[in-house]
Amino acid sequence: MDARQFCNARKRLGKTQKALAALLGVSVKAVQSYEQGWRSVPIHVERLLLYLVVLKNRCERAVAPCWEVKRCDDRVREACPAWELRAGEMCWFVGGTLCSGTVRASWREKMAVCRRCDVLRQALGDDRQEIAGPGTGQGSS
Repeated sequence: MDARQFCNARKRLGKTQKALAALLGVSVKAVQSYEQGWRSVPIHVERLLLYLVVLKNRCERAVAPCWEVKRCDDRVREACPAWELRAGEMCWFVGGTLCSGTVRASWREKMAVCRRCDVLRQALGDDRQEIAGPGTGQGSS
């Protein structure tokens, strides 16, 4: 997550830097540093920030489960933790998912794929690619 995406997510939440710092459990100085690009956004902070944006958007829009968007067959569904946990709109948050038949080794690898996926974009309400960034669409995670 880059500085612009971080700032856009904060604005989507309608929070001041101080309020967001309290939500994320970090200092105001850290939030300022993330937004200025002086510090990279740690994985745990990015993950929590995305989760908060998705929670806020849940009231505004329904998101189809990933297995429907991606048209997963029964074999893939049954092996995927997103299906097992019935977390199809939160698949990006669940580790070990079988996106395109492959489990990603790290959060960064997983998010590189998820940022291009319509499931995450819809969950974030990110029609203008302000938070997830540019991607290919079509449920490509």
